[in-house]
Amino acid sequence: MNKDTRVCISLAARPSNIGTRFHNYLYDELGLDYLYKAFTTTDIAAAIGGVRALGIRGCSVSMPFKKAVMDLVDEVEPSALAIDAVNTIVNDLSVPGGRLVASNTDYLAVQELIGHLDPSDAVLIRGSGGMAKAVGAALRDKGFRNGTVIARNAEAGRGLAGTLGYGFAPEVGALTAPILVNVTPIGMTDGPDEHRSAFEPATIAAARAVVDVVAMPAETPLITAARAAGLPVITGAEVIALQAAEQFERYTGVRPTPEQVAAASAFSRQAATG
Repeated sequence: MNKDTRVCISLAARPSNIGTRFHNYLYDELGLDYLYKAFTTTDIAAAIGGVRALGIRGCSVSMPFKKAVMDLVDEVEPSALAIDAVNTIVNDLSVPGGRLVASNTDYLAVQELIGHLDPSDAVLIRGSGGMAKAVGAALRDKGFRNGTVIARNAEAGRGLAGTLGYGFAPEVGALTAPILVNVTPIGMTDGPDEHRSAFEPATIAAARAVVDVVAMPAETPLITAARAAGLPVITGAEVIALQAAEQFERYTGVRPTPEQVAAASAFSRQAATG
């Protein structure tokens, strides 16, 4: 490090090493004079004030701060406005005192990854949390007009369905659709439903594509079943890697190659599981 080293950070209630490993790996790989560090805070306004005061170049934002920071920045891009949540802040250091611009790279990553899917197909989205909102909005804004939100939390599920213009159901039951999307923790490593699939075999058999945003493991029971059925899949590992690559480019102005992104993703995930 030296006086010219640019610093990027993450702010989360429970910081992990995944983003730190991903970004620092690529800084080393590409010879960039940057450093990435994870932080937690109980005062998000003071933390964002610190981003301004200290000339922090970039800031990744996780729960529970994704909405609160919207009132603390200078500009909110359409990707964040679409879902009323921020996960990335870039500080334009060419402006005296800096200028904070917020976006949501989860939304952008999902939009890119679903680009090959047919928007005339109906979708089943299982989940109603913050990531479900990002995925649902990305689908809706890509032209997917026919969908159903499935959630045990009826209030949250109906609210998300209303926002998206989709239907609502409390359970999957006999529902089917060409595109299945899991945005719940079902299948997550060390979770209570680690060995469960978010959709039953009959539902998978009636589909044409499957998306699972669970990143650990990448090969969830749902993804494994979909691959066995010969379906194209989008994994959570792909989503988290692409959104991080979008952040990286915004912070540094450098777009890593797909091979570099894959290597950084593998390195960050190995560290998380090792």
